[in-house]
Amino acid sequence: MDTRLAHRFALLPVSVLALAVFVIVLLAQWPLARNPGYFSHDELQWAVFAAQGADIDWTALQTFQYRPLTFDVWSWLSRTWFERPQAFHTVVVAGGAMNAALLAILGRHLGMAPLAAVLGAIAFALGPSAMYVHGWVGTLGDLIWVGCALLLGIVIAGRPHVALIAASSLLLTTVALLAKEAAVSIPALLAVGWLCLGRGRHWGMAAVLSALPVVVYLALRIGVLLFSAQHGNAYDWSLLHVPQRWLEYQLFAPNVAVFEAVNTLSGGFGSKRVLLSVLLWLATTALLMRIGWRWAAAFLLGGLAVLGPVLVLGAATNQYGYGFAALCAGVLAAAWGRAGDAGRCLIVILALLNLWHGANVMRDMRRVGEVQAVFSPTLAAQLGTATDATPLRLRIAPGADEWIFGRLTHQIPSYRGVRIGNRVQLVEADAAADYRVEADGRLTSLR
Repeated sequence: MDTRLAHRFALLPVSVLALAVFVIVLLAQWPLARNPGYFSHDELQWAVFAAQGADIDWTALQTFQYRPLTFDVWSWLSRTWFERPQAFHTVVVAGGAMNAALLAILGRHLGMAPLAAVLGAIAFALGPSAMYVHGWVGTLGDLIWVGCALLLGIVIAGRPHVALIAASSLLLTTVALLAKEAAVSIPALLAVGWLCLGRGRHWGMAAVLSALPVVVYLALRIGVLLFSAQHGNAYDWSLLHVPQRWLEYQLFAPNVAVFEAVNTLSGGFGSKRVLLSVLLWLATTALLMRIGWRWAAAFLLGGLAVLGPVLVLGAATNQYGYGFAALCAGVLAAAWGRAGDAGRCLIVILALLNLWHGANVMRDMRRVGEVQAVFSPTLAAQLGTATDATPLRLRIAPGADEWIFGRLTHQIPSYRGVRIGNRVQLVEADAAADYRVEADGRLTSLR
């Protein structure tokens, strides 16, 4: 980086750097903030639940998805903003920009150069996992728990009084657990921080204290998490899933043509994109090992810590890689000053692929929202006298993405007061149908 520019950044207070990151990310993700529609069925479902005054039971510990904080926030936001999607998305994007700002602050507190901290935080926020999380209302839980983890890291890095560390570790870990199960990884992340940051007592104390609410949480929830009936979906777990899930998350960011992490290896290892991702990962690991074992440990063990709870699941998802994306961006930004010319070239290549991939994901998220904004109200208007016994039959047009309309018709109780339920049926291309669903969400009559 230009030494004069770096020197100017060094003179700026942390608050100014954080504000700059927040504004840059908010502006860069403006297409997400101005999205006129929604991504999947859960946003449409929660709009109905919220309108009906759904009561979130904070004591329902045996519920498979026990995320009362996330669901309460989601319900309130849906009641307030659902009919104004662009306002709703702006709130979520602002939350993502705040997480990026927190990552920049954490980087500075850990001794990272100011410009590196800023650019690393921006690279995180504009990568594919963050674009997905910031563009889909259904990932509020990931937004919250990762934000709690970053805030806890900032508190610890500031080396405050032990009482503040204790209170923050207990409180923020508990809040994160109430947002999403993935927060059980926080103590392991702090332990990696202890190992890689000089084994300071602040990090060790925080790791132990944050483990207390996690132990209580698991004691209360382990039965439903491990031994409930298989759900026939991405939540089905097995230790046999671990190797493939780990590979998918490691190779996702450079694979710019893949929209969702579950398809990272869809081309097989004969795919040039997958092979390039493997080579870049090996080069990154070698670079960090050359800099020092702690750097490689932060990348490898830190990645295992943040991903550990989700590696057993039946599918890789972009949102579960959100915390991992923050870790990778932070480690590589911190490594810049020690990387040498070849290492910096590698980091630039990784950053460019990450940004390219993020732009692709943002474009697709926006496209799906635009389709939903046309399809859902049009469908509600055309349901007419359709019943559960005689549903409205929809045929997907050639060139249209069937997965989009599958999601937008999946268990939707109603839309703007019109009952949906089982009154809609997607049929095969050669089956009789009432309407053809065009790629942009319009319905063309076939009667």
